Amino acid sequence: MMDTTPLDQGWNLHHDGELLPATVPGCVHTDLLAAGLIPDPYLDANELEVAWVGRRDWTYRLDLPAYGSAHERTDLVFDGLDTVATVTLGGAVLGSTRNMHRRHRFDATGLAGELTVRFTSAYTEAERVRALVGDRPNEYPEPFQYIRKMASSFGWDWGPTLPTAGIWKPARLEHWSTARIADVRPLITVDGATGRVEVHLTVERTATGAGRPLTARATVAGAHTEAVLDGDRAVLVLEAADVERWWPRGHGAQPRYELAVTIADGETRLDAWQRRIGFRTVELHRTPDATGTPFTLAVNGEPLFVRGANWIPDDTLITRVTPARYRTRLEQAVDANVDLIRVWGGGIYEQDAFYDACDELGLLVWQDFPFACAAYPEEQPLRGEIEAEARDNVVRLMPHPSLVLWNGNNENQWGFRDWGWEEKLNGDSWGEGYYLGLLPRIVAELDPTRPYSAGSPWSGSWDHHPNDVDHGTHHSWDVWNREDFAAYRATVPRFVAEFGWQAPPAHATLRRALPGETLAPDSPGMRHHQKAGDGNGKLRRGLERHFGLPADFDRWHYLTQLIQARAISTGIEHWRSHWPHCAGTIVWQLNDCWPVSSWSAVDGDGRLKPLHHELRRLYADRLLTLQPADRDGAPRTALVNQSARPWTTTLRLRRLHADGRLLAEHAGPAVVAARSVLRLPVAEGLSASGRDEYLVADADGLRAVHFPVADKEFAYPKPEFDLDVTPAGDGAADVRITARTLLRDLLLQPDRLHPAATADRGLTTLLPGEHATVRVHGAGLPTAAQVRAALFCVEPS
Repeated sequence: MMDTTPLDQGWNLHHDGELLPATVPGCVHTDLLAAGLIPDPYLDANELEVAWVGRRDWTYRLDLPAYGSAHERTDLVFDGLDTVATVTLGGAVLGSTRNMHRRHRFDATGLAGELTVRFTSAYTEAERVRALVGDRPNEYPEPFQYIRKMASSFGWDWGPTLPTAGIWKPARLEHWSTARIADVRPLITVDGATGRVEVHLTVERTATGAGRPLTARATVAGAHTEAVLDGDRAVLVLEAADVERWWPRGHGAQPRYELAVTIADGETRLDAWQRRIGFRTVELHRTPDATGTPFTLAVNGEPLFVRGANWIPDDTLITRVTPARYRTRLEQAVDANVDLIRVWGGGIYEQDAFYDACDELGLLVWQDFPFACAAYPEEQPLRGEIEAEARDNVVRLMPHPSLVLWNGNNENQWGFRDWGWEEKLNGDSWGEGYYLGLLPRIVAELDPTRPYSAGSPWSGSWDHHPNDVDHGTHHSWDVWNREDFAAYRATVPRFVAEFGWQAPPAHATLRRALPGETLAPDSPGMRHHQKAGDGNGKLRRGLERHFGLPADFDRWHYLTQLIQARAISTGIEHWRSHWPHCAGTIVWQLNDCWPVSSWSAVDGDGRLKPLHHELRRLYADRLLTLQPADRDGAPRTALVNQSARPWTTTLRLRRLHADGRLLAEHAGPAVVAARSVLRLPVAEGLSASGRDEYLVADADGLRAVHFPVADKEFAYPKPEFDLDVTPAGDGAADVRITARTLLRDLLLQPDRLHPAATADRGLTTLLPGEHATVRVHGAGLPTAAQVRAALFCVEPS
């Protein structure tokens, strides 16, 4: 049987003539931080102070003694090297690498001594390749498209510029004889209750193992098969009776089964491979209809309205993202009723722990290939690397039932058509051959059980604009960049794969990241931690449209977070109300990679913004919303039922005066079929108008409100409420708020009570006489005065 020797101890990093202790897996930045040689790049403007790190070459060193293995062959295996490296052992050069997205294996049989991994600066390599293939357009001022490395490590409009280097995934020695398993590629299907696995097995042999008959065996869910392997490849077919299907969360359970594959030479077991798999089908419905081209995912034959969130690398220094951190962040997605995570194309193929957690939690995964916002050369040396990385990762990830879609790139067809690239390229290659040729061929060859889409956004062909709202996937960015969020209601795309609105992170996150700074929207640290073009200007204009400019930072902070939640709710409520024409929304974005003002629902310190709590409401199976009509502004009620059961309820509508008086009311039954939407007109006499009336809809504890004018024009009363704070057990506290006036978008910011505190609810609107209880964990038993200082709501202008 193969023996494995982990290489995770004893490494050193060369720095200015000294050897520093190095962590593997890890990177140069984390090693320098641990040695106290650089400041934390996430604090203040320290990012600028450590820019030199990414422009230097670095060497890792390990003394590797001779191993007394009786095996014929020893391989040195790196699951990931970041990025351009030369590997030497005992003075012999084993090989070189130039792709952080690939695994690398070197024959190290009989070698020992000093193991060195010498990394060339990513900038040096990128500039070398650019000189070879010629300049290409790019939406960011860094050369990331000339190197197969995480693009966002060079900075983005939400991320710092910190190009890393290092042994970023595990390293080991593998000692083996006769043969080893090189790849297992399981094609997993299900028909009724019968699960079928077609195991495509590839082995590598030693010279003495060549031509020897081997026995390959596979088992899953009580099914077993074996075959004699004379060459290097075999296909083993398993059919398992009475399997249970894997479902996305909210639609069923997530049963998984152990798939085990072994090879043996007679009675001698040589190698083994095993993964947990799930049985399910996935389809992408794209047959044109009367209104365009749909983009509807169906799992196990059931069409879905996707309730998604975009995922970026959770830390620019990606080796700090542990399995526990993946789990925490993905559980936060589940808590927000997200059912699909899109792994965005400017990041990485995530680590196995990410996909394992998605499998367990029932989170669907849309996986971009790593291309984003740039024209990518199709010449060598990049083309060969791209094909190798795609083959490597398709095979690595395909056992995961959560993975339901391969996507060719992020925004590159759109960029070619609309961002001036076509003229600048003047016929040069830009990546189209990858997205419409190479990648779909690889997916069709290796993983034909899953759909492939050439890009996001993408209308399906050049017959339509790449970002056409009526065809395929759509990215809605004009609203954030140029318009009020009410403009989301102007269109009904077939599938909204990106849209978003910015807000600053939690107050405690800002305090940690900007110690000692007097916080202001345009203070030096706030400006540095705002990477979007004119980001603060767009936040300011969003405020001015609805509230005017607040006088102090705390009010600015609350209102910008409120507008973010309002903007996203406007889009999702509108688009969900148009199911099945619109088949999904993927909000930009779930997470952050450092403390920054961004579009995230969870900030860089892992704290929840109000948007996260709002997503929990917006993505629940049942949603109640009031939608203005297309022309006259009179609202309509939409009851969205994503659950598998009919929804029978009483819908109550009230027209109220700003002072709390009831002006008109109507209540009546409503029945919403499973997986459907019921749209009802608001009865005459209930439509609110002017600056002192509003409309409230209630059904089964769900609430929607409609105000006919902007907040700054509405006659809000001065907020008045009573407050009680009581212990709730386990160190928690219950904060009970009783409204004496209208309280719109009341928010308790728990981190103002204690940096580690959390609250179980976000924005809440209370009518006079109503109450709400917020449970706070991690703040002890705060006083009423402390709670009042952490409470915000909309106030009269």
